[in-house]
Amino acid sequence: MDSAQRKIKILLVEDEKKLARSMERQLNRQGFDVELAFDGGDAERKALNDQFGLIILDLGLPVKSGLEVLQTLRSRSYATPVLIVSARDQVNDRVQGLRLGADDYLPKPFDSNELLARIEAILRRSGSSSISILKAGDLVMDLVNRTVRRGDKTISLSPREFALLEFFLRNKNQILTRARIAEQVWGYTFETGTNIVDVYVSYVREAVDKEFPKKLIQTIHGQGFMLQDES
Repeated sequence: MDSAQRKIKILLVEDEKKLARSMERQLNRQGFDVELAFDGGDAERKALNDQFGLIILDLGLPVKSGLEVLQTLRSRSYATPVLIVSARDQVNDRVQGLRLGADDYLPKPFDSNELLARIEAILRRSGSSSISILKAGDLVMDLVNRTVRRGDKTISLSPREFALLEFFLRNKNQILTRARIAEQVWGYTFETGTNIVDVYVSYVREAVDKEFPKKLIQTIHGQGFMLQDES
């Protein structure tokens, strides 16, 4: 893990204290700075009063559930990535968490190496790298300040829409299948037939293309989507 990642602070929200301490030791060994919260109320306060690079969030918490915490944070435009780690492994729980703005969902029990791999993937997607500005034509994304502009217009995006547009920009002029988008942006393989990728692509397209004559996001029929940059 590089020096930039060693500085990342993680808020670990887990009410099983033995498991929380074990995860804390594991993450500390990887160079992360870990702060613990054992209930949803404490987690929410800490998240809103400090800066974290990632939140690892259990769902079955006292005081406030993990989903309630997540909903509150996202309703306040809190953009820090969230990894749900929970024994609730029903599809509905996963989908609800992802739709509320979680960046990934890892069911318990899990392998420690998979946990680290998921964390590293989320941090890459969230812009924890040397690249801070992504461009395509007159579209500019600032990963540090979490802003998007096209020409003179500031574009407002939800955390999930921001992540999707970032993925497009990092892979511009490439055909991206729905399966690849779902895996890389949501960190989850969706059931066949789901249209959530198409729904979010339509949201992003509406935001970045509607008022401009040149359309950046193209549908490649039978294959997927592509953000086309001819600049």
